[in-house]
Amino acid sequence: MLCGEKLTKIIHFMRNRPIVALIYDFDGTLSPGNMQEFGFIQAIGKKPQEFWQASDEIAMDQDASNILSYMKLMFDEARKAGIKLRREDFKSFGASVELFDGVKEWFRLINDYGKSKGVKIEHYINSSGLAEMIEGTAIGHEFKRIFACSFLYNKDGEAEWPGVAVDYTAKTQFIFKINKGILSIRDNKKVNESKEEENKRIPFPHMIYFGDGETDVPCMKIVKMFGGNSIAVYNPEIKKKVNVARKLLRQKRVNFIAPARYTKDSRTYEVVCAIIDKIKADFDLARLAKAK
Repeated sequence: MLCGEKLTKIIHFMRNRPIVALIYDFDGTLSPGNMQEFGFIQAIGKKPQEFWQASDEIAMDQDASNILSYMKLMFDEARKAGIKLRREDFKSFGASVELFDGVKEWFRLINDYGKSKGVKIEHYINSSGLAEMIEGTAIGHEFKRIFACSFLYNKDGEAEWPGVAVDYTAKTQFIFKINKGILSIRDNKKVNESKEEENKRIPFPHMIYFGDGETDVPCMKIVKMFGGNSIAVYNPEIKKKVNVARKLLRQKRVNFIAPARYTKDSRTYEVVCAIIDKIKADFDLARLAKAK
């Protein structure tokens, strides 16, 4: 148990150390493709284009959610192929998901940089992909919270119905939850309660949002509009991705664009470190302005 004096020192230290939230989309941002394409689609005997076309047809034919359509298709095709979809099965598929260059080392690099500057770094996922698969990736343990789609499971531990479906507009609610320090997906009360800015756990100016495409625009715009920073990352080998990022910058949807590389010599690292420096400087100046 901590003694009173030591606890007081810890509380004082935390109040004098800003928290910075790095919030990531997943597919196309941390991984070069859709997570289902790294094992699951092959396991059901389909090709990626065939799977996504079938998913789109379900959505179009029934004027349904694209997210719920792909989740239903995963469920139906797995059942046809005799594949059980338990939480551990999703995690197993997640272990095969490829990541962009430097992603595995990125979290240690940024955490260490933040610590050297007196800043606490937290990482979050905000994705329309599957939480269970992200948990199974090599970086699943790096996140304070994974906000993503997930299934409900029966008493035998098998997926039987979508539990959470996250489309590009639903993703915006998680930005506000991070802002207020709410980790529950189910909560719809605390997130809507009025709260003074100084009492919100992570102010918007302390947020950095990473996304790769136009489906990330609502989140990018919200973070940027309220004083945070949004970064559009792109695969430099795909011209369409490069053009999308440039368009987002030109339209002032994002603050920065960068190739999807996360090594210490990358532009992404340079930009994020500069943002952290500015956040810390602004935090210190605000604190000094309040000092008597």
